[in-house]
Amino acid sequence: MLATLKKNRWSYLTMVAFLLLLILLPSQWFLGQKTFLLTLIGINTMVTVGLCLLMGYTGQVSLGQAAFFGIGAYFSAILSTTYHVNPWLAMLIAAMGTGTFAYAIGLPIFRLRGNYLAMATLGLGIIVWVLFKELSQYTGGPDGLGGIPNLSIGGFAFDSNLKRYFLVWFFCVCLLLIAQNIVRSRTGRALRAIHGSEAAAESIGINAAQFKVKIFVLSAVYASLAGSLYAHHLHHISPSSFDFLASVTVITMAAVGGLASIWGAVFGAATIRLISDEVLVRLGQLNPRLADLDIVLYGLILMLVMIFMPKGLFVSLRDTYGGWRQRRTQRGAAP
Repeated sequence: MLATLKKNRWSYLTMVAFLLLLILLPSQWFLGQKTFLLTLIGINTMVTVGLCLLMGYTGQVSLGQAAFFGIGAYFSAILSTTYHVNPWLAMLIAAMGTGTFAYAIGLPIFRLRGNYLAMATLGLGIIVWVLFKELSQYTGGPDGLGGIPNLSIGGFAFDSNLKRYFLVWFFCVCLLLIAQNIVRSRTGRALRAIHGSEAAAESIGINAAQFKVKIFVLSAVYASLAGSLYAHHLHHISPSSFDFLASVTVITMAAVGGLASIWGAVFGAATIRLISDEVLVRLGQLNPRLADLDIVLYGLILMLVMIFMPKGLFVSLRDTYGGWRQRRTQRGAAP
């Protein structure tokens, strides 16, 4: 019991420290000039944590998460610009529509396993991306859709990078806490059992098919909310933001943070986003040929992480630090 209390106290302190960090980061003493980038990290974290629930805890491969990200973005953008629906209502409709679509797709798609499931989700992502390009009367085609309004509450509009930063991270922290509660609940234990062995899970009364579809829908809703916030943050979206590379990027973020780590999603999203927006952009300025190395670099990162740190970079660092603290405590307690 004492160990549990200490663990809970450490969790609360970590959460408070994380919230304080979020408040301080956009200040002029820290990363005030990178508020736009920090907001994108929050959006990417939302997509990544949904994928972690699906892949890391349930063990189901998805290579088309960018499809749901794009559906949320386009639904919200089209409704709020073309049909002048309130942006908040547009976000809600987008999330419900994406969840319904994921449920309809998930029922047949999760009858597949292994490589067949991976190929099916890959095909889904490609089909949706093609539709974004071809349905130009609604989506604007390859040029995209612009003029997306700001979100607002009454007379208060989220019309600056700083305001949108706090809005996005408010949503992000809420989704992280929901995911954490799911993982710690009976549902989380059922998901881990399915990951270990579907046959064994079903033998103790767990409806594996039902749980897999539900988590698939939840991950799609997470991606949809992130997509809506992305659209209202950038005010312009195009199909290039939701292609296969976008799905690979999210998978890389999840792998770096740790597929079975909710809070590792923040670390993974931040790491890959910084590499993409800082390292690759600077390399592209030095040599234009290096600007298109995204897919090669992400593939290399995935390979290295899977070989040397299969739990993820964040989880490996956390475990290393935990082992160091334990050894230090044992040495201190030794006579």
